[in-house]
Amino acid sequence: VVNQGPFCSQVILVQVNPGETFTIRREDGTLQCIQGPAEVPMMSPNGSIPPIHVPPGYISQDNTGVWRVVVTPHSECYPPSYSPALSPTHHLPPPYMTHPHFIPTSPAAYYPPASHGDVGPHQYYQHRLAPIYPEGKHVLPCSSCNSVKGPDSEARTFTTHSAPPDIPLPPRLSHRTKSSLTLQWKPPVDNGSKITSYILEWDEGKKNGVFRECYFGHQRHFKVMRLCPAVGYTFRVAALNDIGPSRFSTEMVFHTTGSLPQMSVAPRLLRAGPSWLVLEWTRPSSCSPEEEPVYMLEMQDESKVKCVCVCVCVCVRTEAPTDCLFDCCCAAIGQWEVAYRGPLREHVCDGLRAATLCHFSFSPFSPLLCFTPLLFPALTLSLTLSLSHSFPPSLEACDGENESLLYSVEMRGPEQEEDDVTQVYHGTQTECTVASLLPGATYRFRVCAANDAGNGPYSDFLEVTTAAGPPGQCAAPVVSLTSHTCAVVSWEADRSSGADISGYRLSWGQDQDSLELVYSGTDTSYEVSDLEAAVSFCCRLQAVNQVGASPYSEPVWCRTPAAPPDAVAGLRVREAAPSPDRSEPFSPSTCLALAWDEPRCNGQEISHYTIAVGDDHVASSTTCHVIRELQPDTEYSVQVRAENAAGAGPFGPCLRVRTRPLPPPAPRLECAAVGPQSLRLRWGESGKGPLTNQVTYILQMEDRNQRFVPIYRGPSRTYRVQRLSESSRYTFRIQAVSEAGEGLFSETCSFSTTKSVPPTLKAPRVAQLEGNTCEVTWENVPPMRGDRISYVLQVLGGRESEYRQVYKGEDTTFQLSGLQWNSDYRIRVLACRRCLDTSQELCGSFSPSTYFSPRRSPSASAGGAAVAGAASTRGLTDEQFASLIVLGVASFSIFIAYLLQLLI
Repeated sequence: VVNQGPFCSQVILVQVNPGETFTIRREDGTLQCIQGPAEVPMMSPNGSIPPIHVPPGYISQDNTGVWRVVVTPHSECYPPSYSPALSPTHHLPPPYMTHPHFIPTSPAAYYPPASHGDVGPHQYYQHRLAPIYPEGKHVLPCSSCNSVKGPDSEARTFTTHSAPPDIPLPPRLSHRTKSSLTLQWKPPVDNGSKITSYILEWDEGKKNGVFRECYFGHQRHFKVMRLCPAVGYTFRVAALNDIGPSRFSTEMVFHTTGSLPQMSVAPRLLRAGPSWLVLEWTRPSSCSPEEEPVYMLEMQDESKVKCVCVCVCVCVRTEAPTDCLFDCCCAAIGQWEVAYRGPLREHVCDGLRAATLCHFSFSPFSPLLCFTPLLFPALTLSLTLSLSHSFPPSLEACDGENESLLYSVEMRGPEQEEDDVTQVYHGTQTECTVASLLPGATYRFRVCAANDAGNGPYSDFLEVTTAAGPPGQCAAPVVSLTSHTCAVVSWEADRSSGADISGYRLSWGQDQDSLELVYSGTDTSYEVSDLEAAVSFCCRLQAVNQVGASPYSEPVWCRTPAAPPDAVAGLRVREAAPSPDRSEPFSPSTCLALAWDEPRCNGQEISHYTIAVGDDHVASSTTCHVIRELQPDTEYSVQVRAENAAGAGPFGPCLRVRTRPLPPPAPRLECAAVGPQSLRLRWGESGKGPLTNQVTYILQMEDRNQRFVPIYRGPSRTYRVQRLSESSRYTFRIQAVSEAGEGLFSETCSFSTTKSVPPTLKAPRVAQLEGNTCEVTWENVPPMRGDRISYVLQVLGGRESEYRQVYKGEDTTFQLSGLQWNSDYRIRVLACRRCLDTSQELCGSFSPSTYFSPRRSPSASAGGAAVAGAASTRGLTDEQFASLIVLGVASFSIFIAYLLQLLI
């Protein structure tokens, strides 16, 4: 029994023995055969135990709640019969899965977990990751077996790889003019990596399928400039992130705006039927070949207009069979009459009444054909002119009382041939307005009436002259470049438009938004000067008369050629070289560090600079340079010019500069005194002349990192270097500095300190032994840098006038014997250092002397007192003994002075 949710499901195991086959019908109706040996787990969905009926050869067993159906040998392949509560397609759920392990192969696919090792025959696990979750999300995979799911595994977080952005939506048009298109686009999905830039491409209006990049950046809008009016351009956009670019969006075509089309001429009638008309009209001449104008055709309902006409004959052509009958009936008669019967397919009906509705029918039972015989109009028409403010003209056609006619008005322009006319109106009204006429021009008009039968005769021509108007749009001017700073703009005189041209206005600028009026007058050319080299400029022209100003001409673009660079400005001298080079030291006495400002290149990159120093010329690739090998304390004239591919520019202003005098040379460095912890150095000639403050010396010493560091700076010519190590070598160099600058350093000099002598010992201690023997002890001195220490003991006593050496060795104690009783002795000691490297012996100073006098004692107690006295005497040094004498003499003097005072 297996628990799933709140229900307890009953499990039944079907055991298939070797050599047997167990067949199960799936939910889709197909059969699945399982070969033995195998155990097929089956589950009751509702938890109930259904009755199990097995065919012969099957055994039903109940083993502690688990039912087993055993398929024995020699049984037929027959599926067991279960109640509807038991579904043979429900198997036991798979075992609990461990953590899934995701192995990324691409940003959108992952390997499923491996199948469980205990899956029996024909059983497998299938795991799919449906949509890939965003970064940081997690999934809970589970295993399923024949639609039965096992428990979910523990959650495991994973992150997909980033990918290029999705395909962006196509760009859209936000604004357009005659010469520009402003496009916008939206960011696509970045797929885990932030979008860094966009690529906008276009076909340049060539319609050849070749795209070129017109914008690359992070903005999501771009304005394409300098386009042609009324032209279509194709665009596409792609996004780019750190992974790579996306595919390009759908291509979109956007058109620039064009000029307003001229007024279309009236449409012409080609064919007419009972319920239809075929019309045609002419394409406006103002539309360019690239433009696709849209036409709007309007119709006025004339159903209520009466028509009076006269019928001459009517010709009817049919496609009826040869044996058909053609019957004709007139409405006025009210009955059918056979007009023709025969094999011909056409017949002329005559003798009909004018303005009478006739019905025609073809046997058998063809649709009716209605026709009204008409008369051609035969009225005399005339034109009258009604001017509204003299422009445009309004033409009125009068025909008396006939209101059922259609009128056609034709016009002949001032430049049209005799037989070249244009229809300007067609309708039932007796007046029309003709627009889009040229000012100050003569036109001729005529009118005729028409009905369904045809057109009547034309009236006489009416000649009309329009009033004067402002000039028409000027032709584009012609720009001729005479130099990189000058351009000549010329144009043709415009036609009068009914009034003489009073002047022209020329606007000039670097783009259409910054155009400024540079000329206003009657001339047909103008010279624009003081232009910048290698810069694009735009101009347009406008004509003016007494009526008003014409529209601006189409803009004309030009670009001035490149030119040599401008003159170099800002030439100056630096105190030091901009990039010091140790291989070439900088000296202000023989070198000049020059710098200048970069001039305008005028369309071509500056290749190099030429520096003129007197009559010599030096080339430089940067805006700073060091001139070397000059004479000290000398004045020079310096100029600089720039050069590019177009040529050399002019020299800049002249700069006069003087080099500094030579700095003082480095003095000779010597060692005046050497000690174990100090060195006394001296330099220069101290015996010649007094010291001055005009020269400063910089003494440097090399440190452990082999770098020279300053240890003294001042006017003195000697210096004592202290706190050094004994027997060590030190390297020095010196430099002299004056108002002329810093001189060169001297050659390096090395000096070594001496070894230290042992320190002065304290006064030795003396102790009297038995008899006339004394024991002398002194302090111990440790070895100095590995050198051993020995001691020298000297004694002065009796009638001797000089010290004599009584001991030399490494011990710190010595016994003196053979001394005389009640005699005064003095003893002192010094330390000596034996150098291992040089075998040299260095001795220190003698210690203070110790005074003692051996005493003979008659008894043991007396001997002890004598020893004590000797010990106390032994403790007095020469200085202490002298102090006692001075103290005694002073006390005696004070006592005598006191007695003399009492006597007086």
